[in-house]
Amino acid sequence: MSIQVGDRIPDANFMKATAEGPQQVSTGDYFAGKTVALFSVPGPFTPTCSARHLPGFIEKAGDLKAKGVDEIACTAVNDAFVMQAWADQSGAGDQVTMLADGNGDFIKAVGLPMDGSKFGLGQRGQRFSMLVKDGVVEQLNVEEPGAFNVSSADYMLERL
Repeated sequence: MSIQVGDRIPDANFMKATAEGPQQVSTGDYFAGKTVALFSVPGPFTPTCSARHLPGFIEKAGDLKAKGVDEIACTAVNDAFVMQAWADQSGAGDQVTMLADGNGDFIKAVGLPMDGSKFGLGQRGQRFSMLVKDGVVEQLNVEEPGAFNVSSADYMLERL
């Protein structure tokens, strides 16, 4: 069963690229005391993720922050180096924090894994977005397989 609105984000760790190398970030620390717009993509550099999902959150970062979002973060079942390369290539800069879930621990903990084996991707995370306030899910938008509608920055922004 997947996480639901009103649930607390479960304990898990992300990896974040820093100048000193990958740094572990716990969900407890990361989501504490702030409002985070988190979105999950099946794969950095893949077509929909690179052409629409990430660019939408970059483009709408100011609007989301004006509506009370403190930080925007992207996660994927991938390593911190790929996530940082994607951030650099896309121009995400300091607008979107990249949180690598290399082993899929977070995605499993929230109950939103995806089997992308038929596309050569292996185990990944479903496409979704969520608004998390002080560690509690206030909005959860999970896409149907192959779709890109409810996890977009525009969709989240309309509901803030």
